[in-house]
Amino acid sequence: MAVIPIRLHGRDLKPHKATQSPILGARTVLTNSPWEYVALWLQRRSLASGQFYWKQAQAFANASKNLPIEAAPLLHYYSFLNAAKTLIVAKGLHLDEGHGVRGVDMIGPNAAIDLRNEGVRVKNRGVFVTLSQHLGDAEVIQNRSMFDLLFNIPCIHRTFCITYPSQMDMFIPVTDCKYVLDDATMKAYLVGAISADFDAAQYTSKFPNSLLPVTSGTSSRSFRSADEVALSGVAPSQSDISLLAQLNDKLRHDLHYIAGSQTLWYIKANVPGANRLVRSPLTLMFAAMHRLSELSRYHPNELHTFFSGPENWLLNEFIRMSPPQFIDEIAAQITGEQCMVPNVRMAN
Repeated sequence: MAVIPIRLHGRDLKPHKATQSPILGARTVLTNSPWEYVALWLQRRSLASGQFYWKQAQAFANASKNLPIEAAPLLHYYSFLNAAKTLIVAKGLHLDEGHGVRGVDMIGPNAAIDLRNEGVRVKNRGVFVTLSQHLGDAEVIQNRSMFDLLFNIPCIHRTFCITYPSQMDMFIPVTDCKYVLDDATMKAYLVGAISADFDAAQYTSKFPNSLLPVTSGTSSRSFRSADEVALSGVAPSQSDISLLAQLNDKLRHDLHYIAGSQTLWYIKANVPGANRLVRSPLTLMFAAMHRLSELSRYHPNELHTFFSGPENWLLNEFIRMSPPQFIDEIAAQITGEQCMVPNVRMAN
């Protein structure tokens, strides 16, 4: 009797970037950018409207590189919008051309210029709403502040906590994540460990319900998934792979990643001091960039005030880091495959 790694096509099965219809066990697509790969993927499937939206998304992304930071959110947002439309048409969903979100004052027109007072309201229909429903967002509150949106985005979370030093980290860095099988019970589940350079002790009581700290044994840093699925054998069948994909989808609401030459995984914990939103990073980035684009168009002086104040680095990092993260995540959702920047092996 043993707990053994689940292997597909000769590789350990690890968490997958895609939450919807991941192709488990597929080889990683090594590319410096997902743009061309997704374009060719759409072409192979004769998805003409998807090709058009994806081309528009890339054009806006390229044009944003020549703009100052205060103007870039406008083009980044239209890149996000068209990339989301690509996903919607690629999945055969109904496309409502409306944005689905709009800006809203969280306190009132005379409130101070502060990220807690800048908000986003979710509408009843539009691209954002369709994207949110497809990704399985469970958030029910329509109005959320930019403070809450940015706090819940993994790729800028460290910057957020440095900007607001009293705020406890919500994202726990983890390593060695993989799906394993108990060959005595034939039950499969996810295991991993909290990163060695992170203070794990204060987080054992803050895990989300889907993930459990393992407090017995030799390691106090280990964790596993609360749910498990029954497999038919050590070598997973197609029905087993479907069950594992469903487990991956469920866990990915609490397990998020940052893209790069290595995929860095994080558990989204329950911590005091801020709102933990039940939304995908994709919809969070979409909503936050939409509000910044509105400020860029209609309230440039207000945006300038933000860039002259203590939040300037946080906003700068969001505008710089969220576009490649957004495109990496939406590429995985479109194709079911995982893109990664290739590591370069230097000659001795």
